[in-house]
Amino acid sequence: MRYCNVMNIMNPPTSTPDLVAAVSSELTPTERRIAQAVLDEPTLLAFGTVSDLAGRVGTSRPSIVRFANKLGFKGYTQLQKHVRSDLSHRLARPSERIRHDKNKALPARVAINDAIASAFRAVEGKRLAALAGPIADAKNVWVLSGETSQAGAHSFHSGLSMVRPGVHFLEEHSFGTDLSDAGPGDAAVVFDFFRYRRQVTNAARIFADSGVSVVAITDSPLSPLVELANCWCEIEVPAIGPFDSSVPAVAIAELLVARVAKEVHQKATARIDRIEALWEETEVFL
Repeated sequence: MRYCNVMNIMNPPTSTPDLVAAVSSELTPTERRIAQAVLDEPTLLAFGTVSDLAGRVGTSRPSIVRFANKLGFKGYTQLQKHVRSDLSHRLARPSERIRHDKNKALPARVAINDAIASAFRAVEGKRLAALAGPIADAKNVWVLSGETSQAGAHSFHSGLSMVRPGVHFLEEHSFGTDLSDAGPGDAAVVFDFFRYRRQVTNAARIFADSGVSVVAITDSPLSPLVELANCWCEIEVPAIGPFDSSVPAVAIAELLVARVAKEVHQKATARIDRIEALWEETEVFL
């Protein structure tokens, strides 16, 4: 396993995604399909029967039970109770979210509060330092994002550029040039959530193959970024109306920038002072 899952540095996994991540390398292809179905549509497991889930995945009831056992549960019923307590609403497409019965979705305030809490859980204890370390030490930092995660990525790029030099935001039109410049000693911070962008995963793979330390901010242990990352963390990304919320991605970005600033304290202070002096000299502000 080439990556370190910073979700599990301090405590054993307790959430359903954590449990899946802990045994991901042991899952059979059928069990991976079950895991994907459970993570994509937790309501199916939380409120359906074992036959419902087996029919949805195209497998047998015993396979579902074996999957529950592999996650550490005595049976399907125990896993179902766990998922019910850990349930957060997710639908794949904005149009489906609009059509979906609004009474089945979490209230926006509750969903956003839960998502922010997930961002803080993702960086508890030594986890934040594990994520920030490669970013603070890197010669260059490359920031890459999918469509639904751009708010977090732009916030991260803007803040990090203030506290350290050599920070680059990758745009699709310049992927070839930027990717050819990256190499050992660099770090790439990749934001992407379900539904994952092909070009983001491909670029992350090129970074990893080039010896770049990949730090992934994503939403599932089955994200394609996980197997490419040296370190990664998982945050909840709730649906607010028809679209994914940007709030948790921005929150994790700000926490990461603050930690990097602490790691490079003196250099960050000097850099911000120089930037402020230039702003004053060029009369940037009214």
